[in-house]
Amino acid sequence: MSHKSNQTLLASAAALSLFLTLPLLAAGSGGGGGGGSPSSSTPAYDPAVDYQKGTAAFKTGDYATAAKHFKKVAGAVPKDAAAQYLLGASYMGMGDFKKAEKPLALSVKYNGKMIEGQRDLGIVQAKLGKANKAAAQMTALKAMQSSCADTCADKAKLTDAIAKVEAAIAAGKQANVAAPDVKLTEAKSANETYVTAVSMINEKRYGEAIAYLDQARWAAGPHPDILTYLGFANRKLGQYDVAEGYYQAALNIFPEHRGALEYYGELKLERGNIAGAKAHLAKLEAICGFGCNEADELRRWITEKAPSES
Repeated sequence: MSHKSNQTLLASAAALSLFLTLPLLAAGSGGGGGGGSPSSSTPAYDPAVDYQKGTAAFKTGDYATAAKHFKKVAGAVPKDAAAQYLLGASYMGMGDFKKAEKPLALSVKYNGKMIEGQRDLGIVQAKLGKANKAAAQMTALKAMQSSCADTCADKAKLTDAIAKVEAAIAAGKQANVAAPDVKLTEAKSANETYVTAVSMINEKRYGEAIAYLDQARWAAGPHPDILTYLGFANRKLGQYDVAEGYYQAALNIFPEHRGALEYYGELKLERGNIAGAKAHLAKLEAICGFGCNEADELRRWITEKAPSES
């Protein structure tokens, strides 16, 4: 990221700190490399809006309404572990364990470190009489506990999760299933966490930034700015496949997100896909009209890294 881009991101973070709720992250500027102003268009469908409605209903115990909203989010962003988990947890709260199993399984597939997902999937499978499958979740939780050690922040949560799955396996289909046990943070907290993550990215503290961005995504939902920054931070750590997945998710939500187009173009260039990078540049030029920093930055990358092709 250029020095100019760093200044832009810091300014963007300062501006974002004035907002109290999400989704209010400026599409285009929040994820964009050089872009300091929002894109002139907005997503046709913003899953973060449904996510917020879903979490609001979930907190009040209105699981049927929550499930309707989370189903829309999961349909738009199928690999979003938080949305899949909350959809499954909503079905759990409704007592529909058969429906709960699939989204809970997907949440674990897309985030193997999600304690709540492993716990509730194990409980649901035990309730459905699938003791062997429930035992697999128990094994996964115990493996997490083993690597957690005594100083791990999740020690108590893992101990509790293991106890609950063990009890459910012992009771089988007669298991008593309590309301879903998950704490959802407020959107204000997501916004503050997002701003902290942006600052960490500017300081090249990418691993820490990812942890904060994950927190922001849990609270705000799959906003394209958050997904784009997750892509950027993972890319800087050399985790290209993970980064690509986040860029694709951001662009599936908002195909004209300038930041995602720029950064994904840079990733393609780093992988030797010059034609792909140039295709992203062409999209940016069409979107920006009279020009924008994202297009300028990607053009500079292409010129510097593939001069014979520019």
